[in-house]
Amino acid sequence: MKITIKNLNNLTVQNNDNEKTVLSVLQENCVDWMHACGAKGRCTTCKMIVDEGIENLSLITEAEERFLSMGKLDIKKERLTCQTRLLKGEIKVVVPNHSKLPHMKYSN
Repeated sequence: MKITIKNLNNLTVQNNDNEKTVLSVLQENCVDWMHACGAKGRCTTCKMIVDEGIENLSLITEAEERFLSMGKLDIKKERLTCQTRLLKGEIKVVVPNHSKLPHMKYSN
């Protein structure tokens, strides 16, 4: 399974464990990703915009449901990396502008 981050110069990481969250996979591959609440599903700073492969992700979680009802998550194209697991195939994602880290060099 593969995660590609389009606005990090198409950085790609591999994962073979569909029990790990996307955030865990990114961290294990030394990719810094904003997560202000410590990956507990209490904020939306770890949000990713899914350009391709949203059907390959786990079902929406209770935490994501809460943010969806508050209008802070668009479930058709956004998921929380700390809550979501890649179950099969690949996804292509983008880091939202509000979650970009100052020490990272993002591409267009």
